[in-house]
Amino acid sequence: MSPRVVLVGPMGAGKTTVARLLASAWGVDVRDTDLDVEAMAGQSISDIFIDSGEAAFRALEKDAVALALKEHDGVLALGGGAVLDPDTRDLLAEHTVVFLQVGLSDAVKRVGLGTSRPLLLGNVRGRIKALLDERTPIYEAVATHVVDTDGRTPAQVAAEVEELLG
Repeated sequence: MSPRVVLVGPMGAGKTTVARLLASAWGVDVRDTDLDVEAMAGQSISDIFIDSGEAAFRALEKDAVALALKEHDGVLALGGGAVLDPDTRDLLAEHTVVFLQVGLSDAVKRVGLGTSRPLLLGNVRGRIKALLDERTPIYEAVATHVVDTDGRTPAQVAAEVEELLG
C-alpha cells in the first residue's frame, strides 16, 4: 500500500486544503500527519511544543509519517518540517511527492500575523523567511514534482497536481 501522492511544503502552501480537493476528486481518503501527531499525543501541536519541546514533537512526527506512508493509500499531507528528518526523506524516495512551493509574501498572507504556530513566535515574517530559506532545498530534493502556489487558488493548484499525475 502506498499513498497516491504525498504533499510537502511549508506552512501556508495549502497542503491540507489541496489534499482535501485531490482526495475528493479521486474518491480516496485524505490524511494529514499533523492531525495524526495530535491524535497520538492527545494534545495540539502547540501544546506538544510547549510541554515537551520541538524534539519530542519531531519524534512523534517521524513515527506518524512512517506509519502513514506504510498504511495510507489516499492523499497524504505532511507537516512542514517532516522532511527535516533524514529517515523520513529516505522513506519519501519510494513515493510520488509533490512540493507545493509558496513565496514569502503569499505564505505570510496565508498564515497570518496573529498565528498559533509554535515555530512562528516572534517576528512572523522573519521566521517564515528563515524556514523557507532552510527548507526549500530539502523540499526540492524529495519532490517528484514542484507546483507553484503563488497567486493561485487551491482548486487551480489541485488541478495542476491532477494533470501532472494523470
